Amino acid sequence: MKQSTPFHKILIANRGEIALRVMRSAAALGYRTVAVYSSADAGARHAAEADQAVHIGDAAPAQSYLRIEAIIDAARRTGADAVHPGYGFLAENAAFARACREAGLVFIGPSPESILAMGNKAGAKRLMMAADVPCIPGYQGEDQNEARLCAEAERIGFPVMIKATAGGGGRGMRLVPDARAFAELLRSARSEAQGAFGDPEVILERAVVEPRHIEIQILADRYGNAIHLGERDCSVQRRHQKLIEEAPSPAVSPELRARMGATAVAAVKAIGYEGAGTLEFLLDRDGNYYFMEMNTRLQVEHPVTEAITGLDLVALQLRIAAGEPLPLAQKDVRFSGHAIEVRLCAEDAQQGFMPQSGTVALWQAPAALRTEHALQSGAAIPPYYDSMIAKLVSHGADREEARRRLARGLEDLVALGVTTNQAFLARCLAHPAFAAGEATTAFIGQHQDALLREDPARHGRAAALVALLLYETAPGRAPGVPSASLSPALPIGLRYRVAGAEHQASLAFLGANRFEVRLGEARHAFETLQLTASTVRFCCDGVVESAVFHRDGNTLLLRYQGHPVRVEDHTRITAERTGEAAGDGKLRASMNGRVVNVMVAAGDRVEAGQPMVTLEAMKMEHIHVAPAAGRVGAVHVQVGDQAAAMRVIAEIEFEAQAA
Repeated sequence: MKQSTPFHKILIANRGEIALRVMRSAAALGYRTVAVYSSADAGARHAAEADQAVHIGDAAPAQSYLRIEAIIDAARRTGADAVHPGYGFLAENAAFARACREAGLVFIGPSPESILAMGNKAGAKRLMMAADVPCIPGYQGEDQNEARLCAEAERIGFPVMIKATAGGGGRGMRLVPDARAFAELLRSARSEAQGAFGDPEVILERAVVEPRHIEIQILADRYGNAIHLGERDCSVQRRHQKLIEEAPSPAVSPELRARMGATAVAAVKAIGYEGAGTLEFLLDRDGNYYFMEMNTRLQVEHPVTEAITGLDLVALQLRIAAGEPLPLAQKDVRFSGHAIEVRLCAEDAQQGFMPQSGTVALWQAPAALRTEHALQSGAAIPPYYDSMIAKLVSHGADREEARRRLARGLEDLVALGVTTNQAFLARCLAHPAFAAGEATTAFIGQHQDALLREDPARHGRAAALVALLLYETAPGRAPGVPSASLSPALPIGLRYRVAGAEHQASLAFLGANRFEVRLGEARHAFETLQLTASTVRFCCDGVVESAVFHRDGNTLLLRYQGHPVRVEDHTRITAERTGEAAGDGKLRASMNGRVVNVMVAAGDRVEAGQPMVTLEAMKMEHIHVAPAAGRVGAVHVQVGDQAAAMRVIAEIEFEAQAA
């Protein structure tokens, strides 16, 4: 008998690209939408594009989207009768799902009981073992005493994985190589888990060497029907967080897909699951697969499944929540072609994938790709949330076509103003191991040097182009109109920094929009063909190319040959040092972040490299270590403080000074 739960207006308890994604499908089905937003998101697109929006947090933007009572109240005030949690924040919070039910709101997701059963890694693993689902050997007991955990790790055998039981996304997860490192990594994992999920409990698992990370997408209704939509390969990761996902997996045969899919369907039927969900597995070299966890929500990477199945997973979530039976059976699921997704993150790959925040000066999404984002030129990227700012998705007749299309689209992307992993992703897609479909979870670690290596030839030409653009876009002059004093006999000198390197160049005007740039021993002949406020078409040494740029005072932001470049114009800056001398003993915050641990006090003696202060930014912890040996002269922060990038957070007196 059909059990309908109709609704008419949906509140999306999330932000950014997933909020906009849900709004799109909801509007297509005729639903009105309500957004919620923190003080940091007052100007965000998801708040502007919903039919209604409610402000839910002032003092602590990072916690605003976790305020259950404020979200329930926002639904009451706007007349929303359903809630979609998106992913992250409260998406897998059983208390939130229960609060929605008690408030008479339709929760677009599984029941609180299912979330509770599967949302905790320890409990989920015990359930799956009882259901004969293959699981990784480990420890998922309630005794969380450090001595017990250490003993269990010894029993399992190193290397072992420490995993937070309450969440995902790689937070609260640490790979422990040996017993000596266990205690410190356990503390770090617990601290990060407490900050991200409010729960420090962990489980231990035997580390599977160089596995594939394979997940199975499932859909289930309240009438006992369940299907799977094939697998996604999410093996390319850094810090146990996914960067590239694809469907189908290069490592999964049709027979293996059928077996893993049947396992996933049997598991969700065993717990009476309703809605969309994902079962995650590790696949070893011998084709054995082991259950890791279940995500009782929509996944970040759901677009690749949509691309190869032609299904709208959000629309299906809405239909299931309204009480409709699944509109298709397993035999009706068809797969077409191959899809790949990359996660564009505000982070600096060259600095250990350090999260970045700031303002997007210029944003242009590639027209040829599906790009999920909530950005626009001038948009702020606050330091309080996950570093992912967009997803780019390609679809092709086969894997190579999808890879080529994604690589081209990634090159066409314009994201200037905040450092992103755009160039790093491009190198991942181009790497022979990825191109051959051989990437495992060890891919980035094994090939990190190659993936981080810059192309010197490209940098050389980019540095020469910079000289031309700095001249053409100089404040107070009309672009394309050479200065009367500029001539071959009287070239001008330019000094600027590109990718950490100082350059000195001379630029001479040769007439008819033609210039010569001298950069060291190299000479480059330029002709400006077309110049607008943000684009340039030029000929350099006989090759015609284009670039996109943004000029803001002494800063020039450039996208050239698919790579973003940041330039600081030092031409008018004196040669005097403007900052502290190198090795001044001052420990500076490497990014905007919240202080979560202070390990030293004034007067302590420290060694170079010793941990001193831990900051948390975009849900990840970053340990700041002593820049040199000496005695701590002062500590300028305490736990709970918000530290701005480059703020001096501690000072060290060198041995000679301390004496």
